[in-house]
Amino acid sequence: MKAVIVNFRRNRHTTSSNHMIVAIEGVDSKDKAEKFVGKSVTFNTGKKDISGKVASTHGNSGAIRVIFETGMPGQCLGKEVKIN
Repeated sequence: MKAVIVNFRRNRHTTSSNHMIVAIEGVDSKDKAEKFVGKSVTFNTGKKDISGKVASTHGNSGAIRVIFETGMPGQCLGKEVKIN
């Protein structure tokens, strides 16, 4: 299933480089997003694949929080990821 990286997980002072907020196509509620918790996610940088895992939902509009194995580059914002 396809999804788009929306932003880094952040707060007022810090940004987590390997935690990302991801929006899934066709998912618009928290109940639908809960079905993806625990699934694996891959992001293709062109040279290698960075894998991660869906940790939890984020907010009430169907976004999820993904924890990747390494820090993500800033160029990944707005790019597509694949949920397995």
